[in-house]
Amino acid sequence: MKIALISSQQDPGGSTIHAALDDLLGVPHDPYPLERHELVHFCEKDRLIYQDHIDLKKDADLILFLSRHSSVNPVPVLTVHVTGNITTADFGGCERSLPPAAPGWMHAILRGLHANKPPGYRAAYEITHHGPSELSIPSLFVEIGSTEKEWRDASAGRAVARSLLSADPEDCIPLIGFGGTHYAARQTQIALKSQGAFGHIAHTRHIPSLDDAMIRQMREKTGAVAAYVDRKAIPGKDLTNLDALLSANGIPVLSEGDLTHFGGLSWNTYRNILSLAEQILPGSTVTLQGQCPDGNPVQIDMDPVLLEEAFRCNSREFMEGLETLPLARLSTRKKPIWPSFITIGEIHRFVLHDLISLCVNIIRRGEITFVTGDCLTISRRRFDPERARDLGIPPGPLYGTLMNGSTVHIGNLEITPDMVQTSSEIRIHIPGLEKFV
Repeated sequence: MKIALISSQQDPGGSTIHAALDDLLGVPHDPYPLERHELVHFCEKDRLIYQDHIDLKKDADLILFLSRHSSVNPVPVLTVHVTGNITTADFGGCERSLPPAAPGWMHAILRGLHANKPPGYRAAYEITHHGPSELSIPSLFVEIGSTEKEWRDASAGRAVARSLLSADPEDCIPLIGFGGTHYAARQTQIALKSQGAFGHIAHTRHIPSLDDAMIRQMREKTGAVAAYVDRKAIPGKDLTNLDALLSANGIPVLSEGDLTHFGGLSWNTYRNILSLAEQILPGSTVTLQGQCPDGNPVQIDMDPVLLEEAFRCNSREFMEGLETLPLARLSTRKKPIWPSFITIGEIHRFVLHDLISLCVNIIRRGEITFVTGDCLTISRRRFDPERARDLGIPPGPLYGTLMNGSTVHIGNLEITPDMVQTSSEIRIHIPGLEKFV
């Protein structure tokens, strides 16, 4: 691959980065990952945001623009982003026009910026917001911000240079992003801890102007397989319209939890999980719990009574336990836990064992239980207000006293809690129960 590194004579930030690159490459060193590619350096006279069609003048497969970052609220920051204009063209390029993104490269460089940043700096994506927009090959800006002090900071230049030279894109999930401020905080955090790699990102203020054409352009120019929506950053009406646009264009939406739990899961396996979920429970929500390995998804069916009793007994412990298991959970608005789960075929026996163990142990810790062969019996006693009334106890504080296990007196009559309780049993057949207790 031919990679063009382009800075501008008018840009002190880009010049600082370019000088640091020359320094690092000019001394004996082990080859950097970027040096596996053919690198060509250029320094332009004009500002980079106005370099539409510069790809026609350069023989390259990827352009890395080295630049400064300015802000009305200046902070020391190292940023990466793709260019283009989702709405108006206020700083170069054409309005409502996007160039091809390089999400894998931006993901790798962002992680490098985070690892190499000098004290006092932070690393972040920026939203799509300036030119050039008229390019036919992937490109990205990597920048030092946000004042003259940072633009000429040699330590910042070295941090960016090391991040570029060490960039080695891995398999990732190319995404388009929606919502948030200029520095795309949620998208940045997702990329730093997952395979989620963003291309074009729309600021919250751009959401009302989105239409089918822009959604399609964002997806196509990113090569995105899904979208992430910062739902807390978008007003309700705009969020409803955005959801409808993404749905109409067949773009899956992944949550931060989904992306965090992807682990080594491939996009193809994930789509197969979604397909199987649609067969099991059409219209259900699929939530990745622990990290599944790659492979062939299969269905796991649980005894619905066992599952329901465990969730009823301690829903928090149950959900925390699920987080440790490599499976996908199905749910609906009315039913947070469906008794069918999805995992990978090669590990389904182990997952089923751990899932049953989780349920059995939660129930045994929280309920009075008896084990007979393969049968787990849950014994419950509850306060019966009808019995209390029959014994002449008026509704009120005495009910609470009895429910708390204390004896009460009505005249000469002593009434114990046992006298106003009824018993019930639930029996659950669990083959091989001795393995789970």
